[in-house]
Amino acid sequence: MSETKSDLDKAARSNRTVGLVCAGIFVCMVGASYAAVPLYNLFCQVTGFGGTTQVADEEADRVIDRVITVRFDGNVNHTLSWKFKPVQRSISMKMGESAQVAYTATNVGNQQTVGTSVFNVTPNEAGAYFNKLECFCFTEQALQPGETIEMPVVFFVDPDMDKDPELKHVKEITLSYTFFPVDAPEQPIAAKTDVSSAETKL
Repeated sequence: MSETKSDLDKAARSNRTVGLVCAGIFVCMVGASYAAVPLYNLFCQVTGFGGTTQVADEEADRVIDRVITVRFDGNVNHTLSWKFKPVQRSISMKMGESAQVAYTATNVGNQQTVGTSVFNVTPNEAGAYFNKLECFCFTEQALQPGETIEMPVVFFVDPDMDKDPELKHVKEITLSYTFFPVDAPEQPIAAKTDVSSAETKL
C-alpha cells in the first residue's frame, strides 16, 4: 500500500525535528568547548585544583602559631633567553602572616623579549590556601638585552589550612614559576599604512 500524503508530511516533520535536535546538540557542544577553558580556570582558582594559587585583596584576618616553610623554585622555557631565579630559596612563617620575597630575571639574549609566567604550588591541595596579594605573574614582563629586574611576590598562607585533615601534617609548600616567551605584538594597521605611504612616495 502506497504512503498517503498525510504519512509523508508526518515523516517530513519528523526528519526536520531530528535535524533541529542534532543541530542544537552540535551548537551546545561547540559552546561547551569554548566555555570549558574559562570554567576550568575558574574551578582551579576556587578550589586550588592542580596547585593553582588564590588572589587576595587584603591580608589574613588572623595569624596562628603553626609554622610553615615556603620554598621557591624558578624555571625558564628553553625558547626564552632569560635567567630566572628566586633571591632566597625558602622562608619559614606563621600561617596568616604576610611575607614578601623576590625573584630576579635577566635577559641574556641580544634583543628585547617579553615573558609571562605560569605558577603552581605543591602539594597541590595547598593551592586553595596559598594567597597572593602582589605578584609579577599578573602581568607580562619585557626585558631589554642584558637587563635585570627584581620582581616581588607578597603572599600569605590561609590559617584555615590548619583545619584541613589532608594537610594537617604538611610542613613545607613549594611555590614554582616557569617563564615562557610572549610573541611580539603585530605592527598596528595605522603604522603599516604609514609605512606603505612612505614607500609609495619614494
